[in-house]
Amino acid sequence: MVIARLKTMPSNLRISIGNSVYSKEELIEKVEKEDEIGKLIVRMQLNYLKSFKNFSEYTPQNEQSL
Repeated sequence: MVIARLKTMPSNLRISIGNSVYSKEELIEKVEKEDEIGKLIVRMQLNYLKSFKNFSEYTPQNEQSL
């Protein structure tokens, strides 16, 4: 799922982590290899998706459709 999300991002995407800058293709490789940066990207994406669940839990029902 994380790789699929990365593939939808712009080809000129660059993400800075620590002292390094990674391209979209490098991020996909790192997720596939499950190295330290790849695992970090997976955790970031999962936290991002979980934030939607947490948002809906605290939003009144009549405001969720906005």
